[in-house]
Amino acid sequence: MAINVPTPSYSRIPDIRLEDYLDDKLQSSTDFENLDNLLASVEVQRSQLQTQLDDATRELEDARRAAEDHQGGVSRSIREFNALQESIDARLKIVAESSAPDEAIRRLEQPMKQLRKVELARQYVSLLQDVENLRLEARSHLPESPKAALQPYSRLKKLSVRLKELQGAADQAATHLVSYVEEITKNLWDEMKNTMSEELENVLKKRNWPQGIDTNAEMDAEWLQCFEKLIDLQAPEVLYSEKVVSLLPFEVMAKPFILWFRFQFMGNNATSGPQSFGTFCVPQFLALIDKWEGFFRDNVGYVLASRFQDTKVRGRSVYIDPACALITVLLPVMREKIDTLVQHGLKNPQFLSSLMVQLMDLDDEIRSRYNYDGGDLEQGWAGLTSEVLEKHFDDWFKAEKDFALERYHVIMDTPDSRNIDYDYSGAGKMKPTFGAVRVTDLLKSVTSQYERVRRFSHKLRFLIDIQLEILDDYHDRFKDSLDAYYTITSTLGRTLHGVTKEQAAALEGTGAFETLCKVLGSSDHIIATLKDWSNEEFFVSMWEQLQARAKQSNGDGNIVTGMSYENVKDRTSADVGSDGDGGILFDETIAAYTRRRKTAEEYLVTALIDSHQKAFRPYFAKAQWTTISADSHRKLYDSEHTILKRNLTFLASVLSAAVYRRVWREALDKLQDTIWSTVLMAQSFTTLGAAQFARDVEAITSLIDRHIPDGSIALGTLQDGTKLLNLPLETTDGAITLKQASDRAFTDNAEAKKLLAELDIESLTPANARKILQRRVENSE
Repeated sequence: MAINVPTPSYSRIPDIRLEDYLDDKLQSSTDFENLDNLLASVEVQRSQLQTQLDDATRELEDARRAAEDHQGGVSRSIREFNALQESIDARLKIVAESSAPDEAIRRLEQPMKQLRKVELARQYVSLLQDVENLRLEARSHLPESPKAALQPYSRLKKLSVRLKELQGAADQAATHLVSYVEEITKNLWDEMKNTMSEELENVLKKRNWPQGIDTNAEMDAEWLQCFEKLIDLQAPEVLYSEKVVSLLPFEVMAKPFILWFRFQFMGNNATSGPQSFGTFCVPQFLALIDKWEGFFRDNVGYVLASRFQDTKVRGRSVYIDPACALITVLLPVMREKIDTLVQHGLKNPQFLSSLMVQLMDLDDEIRSRYNYDGGDLEQGWAGLTSEVLEKHFDDWFKAEKDFALERYHVIMDTPDSRNIDYDYSGAGKMKPTFGAVRVTDLLKSVTSQYERVRRFSHKLRFLIDIQLEILDDYHDRFKDSLDAYYTITSTLGRTLHGVTKEQAAALEGTGAFETLCKVLGSSDHIIATLKDWSNEEFFVSMWEQLQARAKQSNGDGNIVTGMSYENVKDRTSADVGSDGDGGILFDETIAAYTRRRKTAEEYLVTALIDSHQKAFRPYFAKAQWTTISADSHRKLYDSEHTILKRNLTFLASVLSAAVYRRVWREALDKLQDTIWSTVLMAQSFTTLGAAQFARDVEAITSLIDRHIPDGSIALGTLQDGTKLLNLPLETTDGAITLKQASDRAFTDNAEAKKLLAELDIESLTPANARKILQRRVENSE
């Protein structure tokens, strides 16, 4: 296609660029001389521009032609795509309407399953071949190089563990394969141990172990080499096992000991009987360890230290101390023996009780004598007792509870249990009953039964369900005794229930005092005992554990199995679970007994007052202080003096000094008030009568002071009144006479107080002084 190139047309308007060019080239007349050169140059430039224009025109034509070709190609592609899409749609429609694909899939399913099975079988075979190769490789290194054998065994063990993990993720698939690999791994390990053990057994057989070996002998090189090989073989198991592992060389060397133990204590010998466990089995078991302890420590102690000292099991006696390693391999046969004894004990509770004590003693011996920790550095060895109690605690607890309650009832039924034990302590100390002393001894024996038990829940069961239960029952007996006493002695009680002759006779004389002092002294004994126990390490530790568990429970749920927070709190202390430092295990029990002690003391004071009231009743009613007869008065007063002395003597023998003074202070206060109101303030006195009254008061105060140092202070007011009452009618030594005192006392209060001060009388008021002076017959005259 031809392209028309426009020719330049000259316009009337000059081209500015041309003018600028000409101005630049023709600036002077001399420039016209080069006009030809200038035209030639312009022509050359024009030619170059024309060439460039022609090239650009061709390129533009080529681009237009290429664009037309591309557009045609795109159109063809679009047409071909549309045709292909229509073809596909048509085929899809045909396929959708046809069942041929489903049929093909169904036909291919079975071959594909078989193909997968074949592939899986190939993988199984390959895996089994690897397992067998690892097994053979491990066996090839034994017994010469157990360390080399451990490498293929370790890979096999890891494979077994990995398969087990994958089986869990795969919904327990390939059960037979996993079990097979586990079994091969276990059998290989047993085979490795047996192979190495047989080597050591042959060495021991040559040396006639243990009969031919002196306990002070040294192991030879071959013996030690076999020992070290077994330790090397087992070292990974020791380091990676979560449970305590018994060391193989000790298992081999302990076989003769175990055979001896079975023959001696698990056969038909006399020493195999249940009753021989504590007398023969345990002592000889410990003697065996003692015998070979030094031998093992001297010969192989350094071997264990070299293998385990710098590992994570360092410090564990079962791996570091040869004696403890020996104990570890001997304990299983002891467990077998104990299992048979426990079965016998389940049918014989009394034997089971004694067996548990013997087991605790054995555990303590092993711990203390050999520093055996059972592989637990923090808690220490739980002991054989704990293993038994894990299964049979309820049986043992029931037996112990039955024994304790039976013994308690026997104590209560003993004829002298309600009698006061006057020899229990020295003078000035509370005297409990024989029953109270025996009950606390019983409770102490119960503590000794369970104080070495490891589990807190077991100890708390003993405390609450045995000891506190006994204490609660004993407390109820005190309460019933006090209630019965109140019923007999109170007017209301006698009216409602009546009183038998036997009951009344039992309270005659010091009978009432004795009844009350039994409760008072026994309650005090229980309280003192519980307070002492609360300071003992065992019960302090129990309290701390209880507090920790209570705080964790936040007042909800059970502190231990079967015991709720509220139940434990009600039985022990209201401070359970609190943040304070107060509280002890026996708070609630002590509080209950304290109430009984207080009630008994209050009743005792009342009984003492009633005794004095009855004793002094004739004295108050018949004494005539104006016409008194010395002989008749002496007979009258002797009876009151005798009863007062009897009361003082009896109570001094059963009460502590503090309680004795407290009780008598209250009783004497009441006696003083009675004598004051019924005699001093109610009777008239002659000089002889006043003197006799003074002698009576002096006799009372002297008697009291002989039993209670300075106890007559309680009668101080009465003594001052008697002193004022006995002022003389006349005097030669300048002392105050009755008339002088009367004149001054009735002058005014100031003069009366001055008079009392001069007479060294502090307890009387002026009003009382005037009343006393008026009781003298001479003043009324």
